[in-house]
Amino acid sequence: MAEKEGSIPPQYDVNAKWDACLDLTVRRFVYASLGGAFGGLLFFRSPVTRWASIAFGAGLGIGSAYSDCSRLFDGSPAKLAAPKITETPAPQIV
Repeated sequence: MAEKEGSIPPQYDVNAKWDACLDLTVRRFVYASLGGAFGGLLFFRSPVTRWASIAFGAGLGIGSAYSDCSRLFDGSPAKLAAPKITETPAPQIV
């Protein structure tokens, strides 16, 4: 099949990236909230702790969607730098 000459390459199609990101965010938010609700019903008796487990699940879903969406937009989430190790020996006290 021949491509249109005016078509946008996939890496520059921002509308498709936003569509994929919104779809991913909504799905992960709903599924993680449902998982938190099921876990809350299974493990907790108090309504407050059940709502807290739903909120925790929703936060996990949104956080994982944010990580994947930042990778989709060619960004990267903040990474911690490894500590630099030096090869110099420690001074010895006599």
